[in-house]
Amino acid sequence: MSNYIERFSTSERVLHWIVTCSFFTLLLSGLGLFSRLFNGYFTLFGNGHNAIVVHKIAGIVFFLSSLYMYLNHKKDISTFDEDDKRWIEQRGGYLSRDDSHFNIGKYNPGQKLFAIFIAAATLILGLTGIFIWAPTAFPRWIVQLSLMTHGLMFIGAIMFVVVHVYLATIGNPGTIEAMLYGDVRRLWAKKHHPKWYKEVTGDNP
Repeated sequence: MSNYIERFSTSERVLHWIVTCSFFTLLLSGLGLFSRLFNGYFTLFGNGHNAIVVHKIAGIVFFLSSLYMYLNHKKDISTFDEDDKRWIEQRGGYLSRDDSHFNIGKYNPGQKLFAIFIAAATLILGLTGIFIWAPTAFPRWIVQLSLMTHGLMFIGAIMFVVVHVYLATIGNPGTIEAMLYGDVRRLWAKKHHPKWYKEVTGDNP
């Protein structure tokens, strides 16, 4: 019997990395647009005009791929059971010195909340981006409100992504393997997602 089990298919991983790459492209191209302090980042794209073009193209790619990814996993991330509530009450055990064990399904509540936030942020960033894209076509107050909201969601998304990257790498060793290779170690699955492990293998953790 193999020591690994499949967690994500090739198509799921490709979609995830499209979302990831487009997000960081938006981040780098948008920093100079967010504040003059970051105008130096424009050199990564040649100049400010190119950065704006890249930002718009990456925005479309991110919007479509991010929402598609949410819809693909909506069933798994939109429901919270008693085990999830226990995880939330104990904050996943991250703030405790004792080993915590939770009967978690494919995604823990933190991952679910992150996915829901990113989906909401995608909609808000996309909507406000339309008004910013063609500022002269809309009333001034709508454009100004959109700029402020776009910036706030931009900051919020960065904060959530930083935490997400940390927990997927240093915070929980072995997690990143799922998105790199598709498979995870059985021992990792038993420890972090015992309910999901039982569903896909039929074995008790």
